[in-house]
Amino acid sequence: MNNFQDKVNFIWNIAELLRGPYRKEQYGDVILPMAVLRRFDCVLAETKEEVLKEYEKLKKLGIQNMDPILNRVSKQPFNNTSKYDFEKLLADPDNIASNLRNYINGFSKNVREIIEHFDFDKEITKLNDNNLLYLVVSEFNKIDLHPDKVSNMEMGYIFEELIRRFSEHGEAGDHYTPREVIKLMVNILLNEDNEELTQPGLVVTVYDCCAGTGGMLSVTEQYLRELNPGIQVELFGQEINPQSFSICKSDMLIKGQNADNIILGDSLTEDGHRGKTFRYMLTNPPFGVDWKKQEKYIRDEYEKEGYDGRFGAGLPRVSDGSLLFLQHLISKMRQDEKGSRIAIIFNGSPLFTGDAGSGESEIRRWIIENDMLEGIIALPDQLFYNTGISTYIWIVTNRKNSDPMRGPVRTGKIQLVNAVDFYQKMRKSLGNKRNEITEEQIKEITRIYGEFKENEYCKIFDNEDFGYQKIVIERPLRLNFQVTEERINNIYNERAFDNLAKSRKKGEAGLREIEEGKKLQQQIIDTLKTMDSTIVYKNRDEFTNVLKKTFKAANINLNSPLLKAILSALSEKDETADICVDSKGNPEPDPDLRDTENVPLKEDIHEYFEREVKPHVPDAWIDETKTKIGYEIPFTRHFYKYKPIRPSEEIMKEIIELEKSISEKLKKVMGE
Repeated sequence: MNNFQDKVNFIWNIAELLRGPYRKEQYGDVILPMAVLRRFDCVLAETKEEVLKEYEKLKKLGIQNMDPILNRVSKQPFNNTSKYDFEKLLADPDNIASNLRNYINGFSKNVREIIEHFDFDKEITKLNDNNLLYLVVSEFNKIDLHPDKVSNMEMGYIFEELIRRFSEHGEAGDHYTPREVIKLMVNILLNEDNEELTQPGLVVTVYDCCAGTGGMLSVTEQYLRELNPGIQVELFGQEINPQSFSICKSDMLIKGQNADNIILGDSLTEDGHRGKTFRYMLTNPPFGVDWKKQEKYIRDEYEKEGYDGRFGAGLPRVSDGSLLFLQHLISKMRQDEKGSRIAIIFNGSPLFTGDAGSGESEIRRWIIENDMLEGIIALPDQLFYNTGISTYIWIVTNRKNSDPMRGPVRTGKIQLVNAVDFYQKMRKSLGNKRNEITEEQIKEITRIYGEFKENEYCKIFDNEDFGYQKIVIERPLRLNFQVTEERINNIYNERAFDNLAKSRKKGEAGLREIEEGKKLQQQIIDTLKTMDSTIVYKNRDEFTNVLKKTFKAANINLNSPLLKAILSALSEKDETADICVDSKGNPEPDPDLRDTENVPLKEDIHEYFEREVKPHVPDAWIDETKTKIGYEIPFTRHFYKYKPIRPSEEIMKEIIELEKSISEKLKKVMGE
């Protein structure tokens, strides 16, 4: 965009004036609200005098609710009745602090609420005390931020670039999404509905539950208006960061949107649009951020409301709440004929984190088995300002296309598009953002996704292809038994034996019980020492009978826990021993030999077992009571390209050449 960087640099130079009283990460406390005020000031400049005249008339008439009338005069959904603007503030430098407060208080309520969320009043005092307030207002007065000069799109860029500079160490994925990524999301989200979206008089709702400064909402609205100038677009959002919320809300006001549709708060715990549903939803939730602070609220909703609430499918691990945001959006899908479409940005974690039966796997299972996952697009790395990690766009819908006349039939299918190579290097990095997707590449990725045909970059799967059955393979327990001194000593490590010499009773009764226990312990040891230590028993039932007879002869009664403890101490694993069986004659499993196998959902587990497991371990069996269904999306595996290892001769030759080069350089350094 023309002069975009110049405007950012100009405002950043104003921020540099704050050095000293303010640290770099505090610059935003001043610069962001001042930029918002200056933009409002520029927007209202043209009608300022007419508004003041009308205000005086209405005051004399004693009219209380003036805003609707004054808004018509200002030609905006807001107004300002203060005699001051930025120009007039500079005419009275001695009283600039009180005059600036008067100017802010002159705004209509909707703007005052925005400024209040910046908590700007204390900054006015601090700036004035440090003789910086006049200078900052003076510098901002030099830049024209009227929408005719700086479009809403460009203003969004400016705000987000400033926030990036103010919060270099912010959490990955926070605050903003590169515009080219948003454009791609919007293209994919709306591509299949382009024909329908050109209908006259159409009303479309768009929602972002992590709205940031409103970039996604703005780009979506622009796309829709370019497609259909007569369309009515209603934007809704929620944002947890007060500064970003205020910027987003001010942008909505200036664009003529209903700014009350932008809510401040955590959408996971304070759903500002409870009960509402939307046609299109898109968001970039923070990557890998834990939800420990929200855990009680979310877990209560999950346990009490189940599928009637938002999180019925399951809860992911507390260290990453990404899939909570997706469930939140799914709860806001329309259940009419058209349904809803969602585009959400994730890192790699939601693709595969969590084993079968885990919260993440159960959420994936619910989404896929209900045929809601339409496609996933892998993006290039180093696209985002605050993180260089790999990212993915998930497209989720409750109305996959099943009509060949409307385009590719997607029912029961999931599309993966590998767009990791669709980027160009930026001439100048922005934080961790070193790559960008060009307009042509956006069109190409959109075309690949829309065509729904397999090629180098696109794979198409059945829903079931991502499901698997995790089966538990058991092998029999085989033990030998021998009454050696070493094994007898193992008995002291057995809890049931150790507990004999403990008591919960107090005083004399407790001491008496402990002494009796110690006596019994010694009797057990002495009795075992009477047994033949040379015999190795390879059948547990046989040895158990011998053991019982021996203790019966010694007049010692062994209860079940004690018998188990003695058997455990005197046993060793032995592949040549007989299989240990339970009271019903069924083989007992050996926990140490237990294994698991992931069997594709499309395959019969018994056929798989006979083919892949039985030939290697003939005595194994499946414990079908432990079988679990899991879902994961191993994206990278499906696009993996084998690269043959270079011949060892070639590598050795390269090493020798490098050694020669290093040796020559060392000689030069040493002056030889």
